[in-house]
Amino acid sequence: MSDRAPDPRLGSEVATRRTFAIISHPDAGKTTLTEKFLLYAGAVHEAGAVKSRKVERAATSDWMKLEQERGISISSTVLHFAYGPWRFNLLDTPGHADFSEDTYRTLWAADAAVMVIDFAKGLEPQTLKLFKVCRDRGIPIVTFVNKCDRPGLAPLAILDEITAEIGLEPVPMVWPIADGPEFAGVVDRAAGEFVAFGSSAHGTKQATETRTPLADADRTSIAPQCPELRWETAFEELELLDLEERTLDRDAFLNGKQTPVFFGSALANFGVRQLLEGFAALAPSPGPQVTVEPADAPPREVTAPFSALVFKIQANMDPRHRDRVAFMRVQSGRFARGMTATHARTGRPFALKYAHQLFAQDRETVDDAVAGDIVGVVNATDLLVGDTLFADDRVVYPPIPTFAPERFVSARNRDTSRYKQFRRGLAQLDEEGVVHVLQRPEYGEQEPLLAGVGQLQFEVAEHRMREEFGAEMALAPAPWQLARLVVEGDTAALRGQRGTLIVQDSKGRILALFNSEHALTWAQQDHPDVVFAELGMTRS
Repeated sequence: MSDRAPDPRLGSEVATRRTFAIISHPDAGKTTLTEKFLLYAGAVHEAGAVKSRKVERAATSDWMKLEQERGISISSTVLHFAYGPWRFNLLDTPGHADFSEDTYRTLWAADAAVMVIDFAKGLEPQTLKLFKVCRDRGIPIVTFVNKCDRPGLAPLAILDEITAEIGLEPVPMVWPIADGPEFAGVVDRAAGEFVAFGSSAHGTKQATETRTPLADADRTSIAPQCPELRWETAFEELELLDLEERTLDRDAFLNGKQTPVFFGSALANFGVRQLLEGFAALAPSPGPQVTVEPADAPPREVTAPFSALVFKIQANMDPRHRDRVAFMRVQSGRFARGMTATHARTGRPFALKYAHQLFAQDRETVDDAVAGDIVGVVNATDLLVGDTLFADDRVVYPPIPTFAPERFVSARNRDTSRYKQFRRGLAQLDEEGVVHVLQRPEYGEQEPLLAGVGQLQFEVAEHRMREEFGAEMALAPAPWQLARLVVEGDTAALRGQRGTLIVQDSKGRILALFNSEHALTWAQQDHPDVVFAELGMTRS
């Protein structure tokens, strides 16, 4: 048992933490909203929207060269900022479906999420998939309906879709009046005020808010662009919401029964402050975490001695130093720079000398962090995704599931003189989970297979191998569609099986790859005593 003195400030500090992710379908405005949160928190002085043509700045959270070239997020980014009494750890996730696994690992570290919906498109496929992950993790969700300054769906239809598609009761905290060029603003339901729509400096500066009590709200003077019929319709809808008694119950929100809904335009900086302050007030602070060791122990309290979970590995965030950063979430207690923890997987002491908090590509040394904070441990070559670190009494957190691969390509080194770079680069990308590297016994390490869930993963791997490791590689489609785990004793019987290939991953596991569902069925029929175990999770 720990004999350390209690930390009197720990509980109150943890209560100020808000560790969250933003989820959305690509192009719904997730990265733009991330930038605007930073703008309103004073973390940046000028926001760079991903598609801004008038202000040519790259988004702060899109730090990778390929992200800036394509205008999409393809890697998870950790951003720290303060607003009022709160301290935020924002986990900006990839929006592209091909990076679902990276997003899933990131959501493993979040306590809450902001779900961004495009006003014109409603709930889209990737948003639904990510919502299911949040639901399975028990993560409460705040909804932001974005792009209200463009023509969109009926607001009531958006609420109905949320109810029908994801089973949450949507509770509007604000209500939009019109949309597109006629967009007037929103009604703050709790305050009983009309907030007039306005933008500033093409969305790169904070917008000022003009508020008017509803009793004094005169459309002709404060929103002349809005037709009278649309103004009246919005207020009739508000009356309907009041009659339905759509009010927020925070316990229902925290238990995944309700979702507060905000409307606005991230690009125009409208509604961002309301969303940020509303989220901070509603979202949970870090709480007790489930463990697998000690067996049958209750969830570990945030005030227990230090422990942390590694949820992401990222190499070459600083191209000048070619470093490797292991992102860990402090699960309990207090982190102090220079402390020594125990690495649960190896049982060895682990010195935490070089730790940073990240602001996208920029970083600063962190001396102190508490439960809920995200810390980047630099050049921690022994750490892997899912590892637990702890001080005092042993604790181990549940492993982070991986996704079953759905696509495969063969990788060949174009320049034999760069073999070391080729091998080192693939090993790093495998550790990060960008792709899974599979070795074929007959080829050794000369021509491995790369496995993933989407084509873009392979394009990113190819780009990073060239740009970061100086290794050009040629990719060729491979016929495999399914992977199953088998034990080593069954490999001899499976070699030569039609439509089947035996490979090994970096963890030493033996996998059987099949070129079709039929090939798997044939193998099961031909070898009824062999167990073909599913590998990881499937994308639903």
